[in-house]
Amino acid sequence: VQLQASGGGLVQAGGSLRLSCAASGRTFNNYNMGWFRQAPGKEREFVAAISWSGDNTYYADSVKGRFTVSRDNAKNTVYLQMNSLKPEDTAVYYCAAGSIIGASISSYVYWGQGTLVTVSS
Repeated sequence: VQLQASGGGLVQAGGSLRLSCAASGRTFNNYNMGWFRQAPGKEREFVAAISWSGDNTYYADSVKGRFTVSRDNAKNTVYLQMNSLKPEDTAVYYCAAGSIIGASISSYVYWGQGTLVTVSS
């Protein structure tokens, strides 16, 4: 699976962005999808995940209630809607695909290249 993340940019605190991750190659709807982020000088951390069917979603406590993960299997795309953004959300955001859903990086086999989100105060 090849993954291409997009939608990052510069936004003021309190604003919104929607990230997209387009997949190609192997059958997209066979995979659970995750979003991770990595801030400068920090380790990559889990943000959200969605099951292959879209029936189950999971969120990090830090984004719960503000971010929403969704997917459109007909379009081979997963989304991350980010609302009420905070400066601490600034990071490179990565999408990932795997057969095991979870918050662990090791659950995912395929990774996109990342898209930068910068939230100004």
